[in-house]
Amino acid sequence: MKLKVAILTLFICFSSYAQKDDIKQLDIVLSNYEYPFEVDYINLDIQQQELKMGYMDVTPDNYNGKNILLFHGKNFNGAYWETTAKALLKDGFRVIMPDQIGFGKSSKPAHFQYTFQQLAKNTKQLLDTLGISETAVLGHSMGGMLATRFALMYPETTEKLILENPIGLEDWKLKVPYQSIDWWYKNELKKDYQKIKSYQKSNYYDGKWKPEYDEWVNLLAGWTLSPDYETIAWNAALTYDMIFTQPVVYEFKNISSPTLLIIGTRDRTALGKPLVSEEVRKTMGLYDKLGKATQEKIPNSKLVEIEDIGHLPHIESFNKFITPLIQFLKE
Repeated sequence: MKLKVAILTLFICFSSYAQKDDIKQLDIVLSNYEYPFEVDYINLDIQQQELKMGYMDVTPDNYNGKNILLFHGKNFNGAYWETTAKALLKDGFRVIMPDQIGFGKSSKPAHFQYTFQQLAKNTKQLLDTLGISETAVLGHSMGGMLATRFALMYPETTEKLILENPIGLEDWKLKVPYQSIDWWYKNELKKDYQKIKSYQKSNYYDGKWKPEYDEWVNLLAGWTLSPDYETIAWNAALTYDMIFTQPVVYEFKNISSPTLLIIGTRDRTALGKPLVSEEVRKTMGLYDKLGKATQEKIPNSKLVEIEDIGHLPHIESFNKFITPLIQFLKE
């Protein structure tokens, strides 16, 4: 029996190593990772430094005069919008997909005060540069918090607001003890392929994994192999602090744009779960309840719930995601 256990343990360890060994090392601005559309850059002179913000901007031949801005989540970048963008382009929408500062192909500054207001302002500068005065705004996960802040700051620019499984539907400060940026940084430095996949499998997909999800693990794991990973991890720590200390939940009532909430009800994502008791943990990230509660707070809003789907409807259940999105955009 002991021999069987030992063999099984060695097999698991070997499998883990093999998986990690297959990961491609990625540089700090993903120059060796190809995005689905051409990437351009805007220079931002902010906080006494020159930074570059990468973005994709695609206008279809059948342009209908309508635009949509897509905000990525914390553990992602603009590339994961590929399928969504292609469907929107087919329907005539111009699609703008920025990588926020600290993410994807954009700059990873050594020192930066991250605020949702600053990221929203950066994006507004991008839209101004592109000559876009009005657009629909779609935000997923952390991008939902940013999209909310953008809509609050620039209501005249935000024609419609779509929030796809946004985080920040609850104020984690009320339940989770504050951790310093140094704590988040040390936590980021411990990450590897297996830990990243385990987190996503548990929180995003409720233990249900498909091969197509691997790409979004490989991107983050590829960064852990980079010689610049300490800078990447530091930026990740700074953005965790931004998310934790800058809630938008109290301002949903002030949103003036027509709003659509697309919620995968199986989602259980919440910041700081490992820092609280099991009893408290069970009360966090309940999207089957949070979606309804948020819809009641936002004036002129609609809720589409996708049953038995987790944190990434546009990846896990694309057809159920894209149909209500396009219908809402055309209303």
